[in-house]
Amino acid sequence: MREVAIVGVGCTGFKPVTPDVSYKELMFEAAVRAYRDAGDVNPRKDIDCFVSCAEDYWEGYSIFDEFTPDQLGAALRPLFTVCGEGITGLATAYMLIKTGEFETVAVEAHSKASDILTFNDVVNFALDPQLNRPLGGHPHYIAGMEMNRYLHETGATREQCAMVAAKNKRNALDNPNAAYGANICPEDVLCSEPLFYPINRLDASQNADGCIVMVLASGEAAKNLSANPVWIKGMGWISETPSLETRSWSEAAYARLATERAYRDAGIRTPAEEVDFAEVDDMFSYKELQHMEALKLCRHGEAGKLTEEGVTGRCGALPINPSGGLLGMGYALCASGLQRAMEAVLQLRGDAGKRQIPDAEVGVAQSWLGIPTATGAVAVLGSNKC
Repeated sequence: MREVAIVGVGCTGFKPVTPDVSYKELMFEAAVRAYRDAGDVNPRKDIDCFVSCAEDYWEGYSIFDEFTPDQLGAALRPLFTVCGEGITGLATAYMLIKTGEFETVAVEAHSKASDILTFNDVVNFALDPQLNRPLGGHPHYIAGMEMNRYLHETGATREQCAMVAAKNKRNALDNPNAAYGANICPEDVLCSEPLFYPINRLDASQNADGCIVMVLASGEAAKNLSANPVWIKGMGWISETPSLETRSWSEAAYARLATERAYRDAGIRTPAEEVDFAEVDDMFSYKELQHMEALKLCRHGEAGKLTEEGVTGRCGALPINPSGGLLGMGYALCASGLQRAMEAVLQLRGDAGKRQIPDAEVGVAQSWLGIPTATGAVAVLGSNKC
């Protein structure tokens, strides 16, 4: 089976609002940076195929892929649209190269969340129209219910969740791509306004605008495009039950199942020993703990204690979200997964600046499609081919 590497990344950075640019301008800027990072490739000549991650409901357009090619340099070229988040798009690009039909593929994901005037209504529309949607209210009540169940079954505490939020927002201060960095303490999180018990305002990520483009290449092509490629060692993605009534509420089963597939491909048997750092979805503070356990970086119920002991800090034995996560960078809709993957790439290349983890060789990026889904993806990345 042919090897696949990430040879270029481009990012516009993330902001709460971007009234001065359109989504097309964000996409164009990220693409130019990615192509330059990949050895100044020409998208018309050097990129064989393109992947765009977009949901028509978020975009406000039907058949949104028709609005994508121009700013990516993909006009009249093969283009696939993935109705999902960024790591699922990355997996699609990975599989396209694995087929042997394509040598290079560019994948794009973006967010223009500030343009969505009825954000909560769009999320509500994803709920079951017979059983759940008629209940009304803000859809994030589901996260409050899940957090409450998770804390009850694992013994984790609200204080430990607050430590996650404080850690990630402080990490984001050293990330020029982050929108919500802040020097806060756990007490600030616990004293912030209640949203959906037991979630407070600072336990929840906020929306952000931005775009990421990545260039992937086969093993042979990667040698000619980059002196420092990052290799995809394993990938997994899962959609669990869409029903709120039948899913697990104390664990992220979708992440656990996706992780098992990714680790199997990567040959990882002892994740806590073989993984140097992880970028996981933390749309809500408790989700970081839940996803750590699903990634088998600790036992079920241990993530809160490890956070309290400082193990997951940037200087700890197992750094989690050194980028600041979604709590620090902002929730970027379909680009949230590529946020996690991009940060892993920068760490493995040694290009993470002030947030760099020393001697990082293996990293894991994990994503969740968000409320009300039980869909997620995992990518295992390494700085070495083998």
